[in-house]
Amino acid sequence: MDKGDFSFSTCWNIKRSRTGREMIKEIKDLGFSQVELNYNVTKEMLSSIRPLINQGEIQISSVHNVFPFIDDPEYDTDSVMLGFEEREKRKKAVDYLKKSAEYAQELGARGVVVHPGEVPFSYNIDSELKKVYHTLGKDSKEYQALWKEMMLRRQSESGDFIRRIQHSLEEVCEYLAKKQYNIGIGIETRSRCYQVPTLEEAGTIIDNLPGAPVYLWYDIGHAMMMERMGLYDCASHTNELKGKILGVHIHETIGLSDHWCPYIHSQEEKFFDPYIQIINDSQVKVYELKDKCTPDDIHQSHQMIREKIDKLGRIKSIIVP
Repeated sequence: MDKGDFSFSTCWNIKRSRTGREMIKEIKDLGFSQVELNYNVTKEMLSSIRPLINQGEIQISSVHNVFPFIDDPEYDTDSVMLGFEEREKRKKAVDYLKKSAEYAQELGARGVVVHPGEVPFSYNIDSELKKVYHTLGKDSKEYQALWKEMMLRRQSESGDFIRRIQHSLEEVCEYLAKKQYNIGIGIETRSRCYQVPTLEEAGTIIDNLPGAPVYLWYDIGHAMMMERMGLYDCASHTNELKGKILGVHIHETIGLSDHWCPYIHSQEEKFFDPYIQIINDSQVKVYELKDKCTPDDIHQSHQMIREKIDKLGRIKSIIVP
């Protein structure tokens, strides 16, 4: 029952929870002693969670920017965020991240999960691509034409957004150093093809901020989805990111639908296996599952992941005496 050093995101039950205390208690009943507080957690919910933290009943592994919840669509989870060209908008995004880091430090978390930005389009081209993917397939001329349109714009404009994101992260990290916060910033792999960063872009941002507490937050389900759509090859880029990963969001995709329990809902015995090593090596391991995942699904999925991690250890002990 005890899930050890694994954490669990409140995205699973926040929509049906009346209070923060009720939400955390339900997660504790699954066997988790660590929780990631996602971006929908309100100040009111947090007020009833604090006593559980103070009494040692629960630990906070991470918080998800913007935290606590803000009702501002310009800075929601799918936003230009740290890459805004307008200085005032970018300053506001930086201030939001600083505030999230303050909460993370206060609550004893090890990191802040960040959606750093995107290359904006006049319409949701990712949604259109996914419709064509499902109706006509990835190899159809319609999909390939739309994909080419997306990539041409993404490649031509992403450099400016990445530079602004780097400047924003640098400012945040200077603030963390000044405050002597021991907090990592994890830039998350995203679920839409025009969003930043890809795995390669994450490596670039991290390398351009040497010594800063900026890492990759490897969202496995999102990475799988983007690989299926054609944005990048997970295996080749993941090897280049060893030592640069702060945390993982653990979930699996069925086609282009994400946040399912690994192995259980896909019924794939080995497709998720390449990510087991990434999970094992990550400092923070967080299940980020949708509410359709039942407690039995979660227990079975965790047991399989735990067994595969244990098997990795046995193989290493044989290879390295």
